[in-house]
Amino acid sequence: MNETMEQLRQEFQYDKTNQCVQCGYCLPVCPTYMSMGKETHSPRGRINLVKMVGEGRITDLSVLEEPLSLCLGCRACETACPTGVEYGSILESARAALVKRKSFSFPVRLVRKTMFKKVFPSKSLMNFTGHAFWLYEKTGVQKLMRKSKLLHKLPHHLGEFEAIMPKAASLKQRAQSYSYVKAKGERKYTVAFFTGCIMDAMFHTINDLSIQLLAAVGCDVYVVDKQTCCGALHAHSGEMDDAKELAKRNIIAFEEIEADYIVNNAGGCGAMLYEYAHLLKEETEWTRRASVFSAKSKDISQILISCGGVQDLKIRENERVTYQRSCHMTNVQKVTTEPVQLLKSIPGIQFSEMKEANMCCGSAGIYNMVNYDESMKILDEKMKHMKETKATVIITTNPGCLLQMKLGIERENLSSSVKALHLIEYLADAAGIK
Repeated sequence: MNETMEQLRQEFQYDKTNQCVQCGYCLPVCPTYMSMGKETHSPRGRINLVKMVGEGRITDLSVLEEPLSLCLGCRACETACPTGVEYGSILESARAALVKRKSFSFPVRLVRKTMFKKVFPSKSLMNFTGHAFWLYEKTGVQKLMRKSKLLHKLPHHLGEFEAIMPKAASLKQRAQSYSYVKAKGERKYTVAFFTGCIMDAMFHTINDLSIQLLAAVGCDVYVVDKQTCCGALHAHSGEMDDAKELAKRNIIAFEEIEADYIVNNAGGCGAMLYEYAHLLKEETEWTRRASVFSAKSKDISQILISCGGVQDLKIRENERVTYQRSCHMTNVQKVTTEPVQLLKSIPGIQFSEMKEANMCCGSAGIYNMVNYDESMKILDEKMKHMKETKATVIITTNPGCLLQMKLGIERENLSSSVKALHLIEYLADAAGIK
């Protein structure tokens, strides 16, 4: 075997493909297989393609680009797999290997470099993004753009996404951001809060409410100043070196606080933080530190439940609620019961689980922008199940899911009768926290 073939095997993690016995248990839980009906767009089909690369039966790597790019990365196949195939690891390694060998056009290279290396990792630039969106709202430009219908002419259906963006936090609210909040009553835990990049720029209010809820249940809360983007978008896009660098920066930053837990409120970010130990397992000097970090990483719902839940919640009279489960919370972090427990603790609500609740909604980071048509097929199926619940409120635990469900509500013309909220927004309102 020549050196090139051995290198391909290592980069594509060929050895891990041998765990797959092609049984097909992954097929009915794979959103893209269910929507496209192609074997090459199923987990076992994609694994077989990678396997064929490692065996020299595929030499034109471009054959893998469409099947891998159309994968949502929801990892429901891992939960269903009886032999423990590490599909997520194979997928991200293969994507990184393809990116390494792909020649992007200059505009694409420029956008990728700008976003992945400059914008997402920079707290100041992400804050600027949040400020800019607030000014866009406050100055009336947003109303003018919507009235002129110019937004409909934007590429990648950006006009549709602009219509469902959350109300931006004001400059004053951002200036009053927390660095430390003392627990109310007896302190149960000391936690460090992970703000995220997009979460803090576009969903700043949810971050503020998260910190207040943590304090309300008995946590001393620290917001680490030097934290940065979790690296999830980088890893999913094949930029593994950048993802590893961001992981190291976060580990160093959070080591400055002797916290019991590192708490996040976004399923996608939480899964990435949870997997830092896996991400850095080949770098001996980081193995222990990454393992400690991952062990401390928890979704906010886990901490709220561990502290005894949120107390003194107001009654929600006859409100019918369903829960859109975050794939990465379910399939990576294995957090499934705590959000439902918190919802059911709110007096008066009627909780209704939707059919195929664990199936992806089609958001998957920026998947719904770059693969809009396929994403909408998956979303439309999700909305069909949502409507069967007759819910008036859809609760999510991930920003991408939240926007996707809002988009689904608009597509189904349900905006007058159904709303989508983050779990933290719903809990904070019931607790009287503003």
